[in-house]
Amino acid sequence: MPPPSAHPGSPTLADSVRLAEDGVHILDRRVFPFEHRWVHARTVDEVAVAIEDMVTQSSGPYFAVLWGMVLAARETAGADPDTARKRLQAAGERLIATRPTNDQPRKAVEWVMSAVAGAEDVAAAALAGAQAGDADYRRRSREMGRAGAQLLPEGARVLTHCWGDLYLVGLVEALLEAGKRPSFVCTETRPYLQGARLTSHTLAEMGVDTTLVTDAMPASLMRAGEIDALVTASDRVTMDGHVINKVGTLQHAVAAQTFGVPFHALCHAPDPHSATGADVPIEYRDGEEVLHTLGRRSATDLVRGLYPAFDVTDPRFVTTVVTDRGAFAPDRLAAGYFGEESR
Repeated sequence: MPPPSAHPGSPTLADSVRLAEDGVHILDRRVFPFEHRWVHARTVDEVAVAIEDMVTQSSGPYFAVLWGMVLAARETAGADPDTARKRLQAAGERLIATRPTNDQPRKAVEWVMSAVAGAEDVAAAALAGAQAGDADYRRRSREMGRAGAQLLPEGARVLTHCWGDLYLVGLVEALLEAGKRPSFVCTETRPYLQGARLTSHTLAEMGVDTTLVTDAMPASLMRAGEIDALVTASDRVTMDGHVINKVGTLQHAVAAQTFGVPFHALCHAPDPHSATGADVPIEYRDGEEVLHTLGRRSATDLVRGLYPAFDVTDPRFVTTVVTDRGAFAPDRLAAGYFGEESR
């Protein structure tokens, strides 16, 4: 059994990675919401494999990396502090490599490594750093949500793609607090159906009117005037405003521009290590995953699959990047965010 929730009253997926004395417990998003099955990772490598195998995704790997680093620090018991830090850095590199497109695992590792620098009790410092990283992520998601809510009108009909996790939860909470009564249209998001299983379920848990469509329907809905805004999370946003997110985001953004629908991309902050889209590694997953749906083969064995898991949306298709410091046009993102300049 997983440890008790640290955030009672939150949507189920807002607290789906938990640290315990016996390891890290991760709610298996591959079968949620039909099953509430927890994967028990006892070692750093088991945490890494869980991330690679899509047991958790979106914000989930960030928290899994935080708590995985705590496990790594526990495993250094008896080592001198310098040796412990070297082992912890190696564990961090293993965890960062699990999903190379998203920059949040790197930030999680940085929280812990900063906390253990110069510490005599590396395990205690790692835990404190991970807890601080957890609190910071949740705070920034709430602030980003409030900034995004200001951009959406009363009763907005919002299209979203894939599962935005705490980014989307923060936005919805802010919209509801403002009394704006939004409704959402979710794409299925092939091949893991994150939109059908994760996004739609969470929105329904939060009491939001929710409609599910296939990945091919949004352009038609936009043309018919049934969508007021496209809002997605992002796995990374570059300094010049390229948005990297679940594959399919690009086609929705192009359709949105064509039919006059604003596209607001949610992002805590642009990545200072990525000047432009070409600097971001795009993860290619096994093409076999495209040939299956919920564990069952959906295509003949005479064909092969191709699965670039993310795509890059050019700044010209992005209306606004919404951060925890406010909302900025893509061409003002770097100066606005780091210069504390409002849009």
